[in-house]
Amino acid sequence: MKLLINALLAAFLSLVPLAATATSDELDEARVRELVYEAIRDRPEIIVEALELLQQRDQAQQAAAAQSLLSDQRFLLERDPNAPVLGNPDGDVTVVEFFDYNCPFCKRAMPEVQGLLADDGNVRLVYREWPILGEGSDFAARAALASRNQGQYEEFHTALMGLKGRVEEASVLRMAKKIGLDVDQLRTDMGSPEVEAHIATSMQLAQTLGFSGTPSFVIGDARVPGFVEQARLQSFVDESREAQ
Repeated sequence: MKLLINALLAAFLSLVPLAATATSDELDEARVRELVYEAIRDRPEIIVEALELLQQRDQAQQAAAAQSLLSDQRFLLERDPNAPVLGNPDGDVTVVEFFDYNCPFCKRAMPEVQGLLADDGNVRLVYREWPILGEGSDFAARAALASRNQGQYEEFHTALMGLKGRVEEASVLRMAKKIGLDVDQLRTDMGSPEVEAHIATSMQLAQTLGFSGTPSFVIGDARVPGFVEQARLQSFVDESREAQ
C-alpha cells in the first residue's frame, strides 16, 4: 500500500502543477494521504497512471538486475562445467536455453534450435534444466542430468522431448530402458550433488534474469523469453557475434 501511495503521489505531483511546489519529503504522511485521496476523487484515472509508474519502475529494476547478472555471472551462465553443452564446444557464440520437459513450447522450439546448430557450426548450446511444471518435470530433469554419467544425455534429452502427453516418472523410466540406460544407476545418480546444484543454479539464474516461463534463451546480452523460430535465433546470434 505504501508503494502505491508513493506512486500515486509521484503521479499527482507530476500531473497537478500546484502541488509540484512541495515534495514528498516536505509533507507528513497525513498530508500525503490527503493529497492522494483528493487526487483520486478529482481524477480517478490517476490510479492507472500510478500503477503504470510502479510497473515501469519494477521493470527497470528487473532489467538492471538482469544486466548485472549478465555482466557479473557471465562465466556461470555460459561456462558452468555442471551444465550440458551441445553444438560446437569451441563456438564463438553461446546460446543458453532454459527449458522444461513438460513445456509444449519447448518441444516446438527443439527443431528450431537443432536447425540453428546444423546451419551455424560456430554456436555453443548450453542447456539449463529448469523444471517448473510439476513433479514429472522435476523427475525428468534429474533423470536427464543423471544420464550424463552414462554418456547419453543428448540422446535421452531428445527422447524425453519427443514423448507424447505429460512426462511423468513412469514414462521417463520407460524411455530410459528403451534407449539402453542402466535404470538402477540412473536412480542412484539422480540424487547426486551435481544434479541438485544444476537445478538450484537454474532456478537462481532464471529468477535474476526475470524469466517467468519456458523456453527462455540468453544469447549474448539479449534475454529472449518464449518460443523463437530459427531465423530469429540466428539474428540474435549474428548480433552477438558482431558485438564481439
